[in-house]
Amino acid sequence: MKKLFFTLAVLIASATAVQAQDKSLFDTVYERATAVVNNPASSDEEIQINQFKLTALNYMTTTIKKRGLKKDSYFYESQAVNLSSFVTDFQMNLEKARSISPAKRTEIMKIYTDASKFNPMFKDTDKEKVNCYVNDKSTLTPFCLDTDWEKAYDQATTMAKAALR
Repeated sequence: MKKLFFTLAVLIASATAVQAQDKSLFDTVYERATAVVNNPASSDEEIQINQFKLTALNYMTTTIKKRGLKKDSYFYESQAVNLSSFVTDFQMNLEKARSISPAKRTEIMKIYTDASKFNPMFKDTDKEKVNCYVNDKSTLTPFCLDTDWEKAYDQATTMAKAALR
């Protein structure tokens, strides 16, 4: 009986490990952002930042479907991870810049905002929609939704490093 119980436990553990491996990085970023947004203990800042991530990921997937584009799982995972890294690095570099000067803070904001605006994924002509966060002066994430997050992340981090030297 103990052998059977042990064997069942090992099989269940193995099945759980396989299921965990099946979850994509895109799903992980999306689910974490959703959890923060839905958690009553989350701060307003955390909610706003994670709501942007959800909006950006939803915009990307909706636009891909509307346009009938075919993208592989690597594309989705790369975009989600780079989006998350972009936002995290923006926050960290903004804090560093804030300790230097208000002008440096403004420079870092411009670097990240421009990187999101000037690295479009779809070249969407509905500028009001894709720039809704850019045009919102109260947002903590003033970024364009129509962004190739991999390119934007590379550009912004390179420029921010140089600016913060």
